[in-house]
Amino acid sequence: MSAYKEIVTKAVVGKGKKYYRNTYTINTDTKPNTVLGCWVINHKFSGKEVNGKIEVNGSFDVNLWYSYDNDTKTSVITKNISYKEVAMVSQKETTDSSAKDIIVRSLKQPNCVSAKENDNGIEIEIEKELGIEIVGDTKVKIAIEEDEEPWDEIPEEVTDEVLGEIDDNVDSEYLKEEEN
Repeated sequence: MSAYKEIVTKAVVGKGKKYYRNTYTINTDTKPNTVLGCWVINHKFSGKEVNGKIEVNGSFDVNLWYSYDNDTKTSVITKNISYKEVAMVSQKETTDSSAKDIIVRSLKQPNCVSAKENDNGIEIEIEKELGIEIVGDTKVKIAIEEDEEPWDEIPEEVTDEVLGEIDDNVDSEYLKEEEN
C-alpha cells in the first residue's frame, strides 16, 4: 500500500509571451530629409506584479542616422527611450504565497521596422516580443512505498592475512582422530 507526501517547491505557475509594436517621435535640431539608418541597442528591462498584472519597465537606446540641408549633410542622434508595458499572464495554478518571482525575457530584441521624416523629427516604429514567467510556491504530491526493502548482507572481506590465519589454525588431523 502506498501513501502520499506533499513537497512544497518553487515552480513556474504562469507563463506567456506578448508582441509589442510602438511608435515614437524623436525630435531633431534640423529638418531631416532622409532617414539613413536606425539601430536599437542597450535593451534593459525588469518586471513586477502590480494589482494582478505584470508590469514591465524597460529602456533602450535608439541611434538615428539622417541627412539634412537637401541631403548634403548627415547627423546621428542618440535617444534613450523608456517604456512601461502591462500584460495579463494567466496562472496555471493558484499559489498561497504572495511572494512571487517575475522573470522577463526578451524573445525578440527591439528592432526598428519603420522610420520616416516628420516635420522637425523622425517617427520610428519599434517592435519587440517579451516572454514572462511567474515563479511561485506550489505543492507536488508523490507516492511513498511503506514496505521497506530487505537489507542485503554485506560479505566480510577476506584478505591474505585472514587466509593465512585460517591455514595456521586448522588441524588437518581433526577428523582422523575421531574415527579411531
